[in-house]
Amino acid sequence: MFTITHIDHLVLRVTDIDKMIAFYTATLGCSVERSRPDIGLYQLRAGASLIDLIPVDGQLGVKGGAAAATQARNLDHFCLRIDPFDAIAIAAHLRKHGVEAGEVQTRYGAQGDGPSLYISDPEANVIELKGPPWPSGTSAESEPGPEPEPGLGPESAQSQR
Repeated sequence: MFTITHIDHLVLRVTDIDKMIAFYTATLGCSVERSRPDIGLYQLRAGASLIDLIPVDGQLGVKGGAAAATQARNLDHFCLRIDPFDAIAIAAHLRKHGVEAGEVQTRYGAQGDGPSLYISDPEANVIELKGPPWPSGTSAESEPGPEPEPGLGPESAQSQR
């Protein structure tokens, strides 16, 4: 038998490769690790994992059919674990890149309950940015945190889906 240790990579089919690479590198801090334009594969380093981008009209992308859209997405969402989770700094950074963040809420993830928020990339893929778990014996209610800023409620990320 075997044990799953982590998600190795995920693959997003995209229509505008340049815009998507710019978003994942400039906004989220990924780096381009490997490019194979001959087959339409762009691999971005995201911590210990990879986010692969394949143009829908490329050699690999055409195998998946029509491009994803708001009503026919690639997937529901994927989650990137980030550290530190400073809601004010994250919101400011995202705004600088023209990205609206959803409301910070406590959500359960691989390491337990902790803060997270949702954003959408330029092609409407939903991304959860997840912070570390709350310290043992605490909850979101006992954690001090900023009031959500106007326009950063859950409807912001939801409306971009």
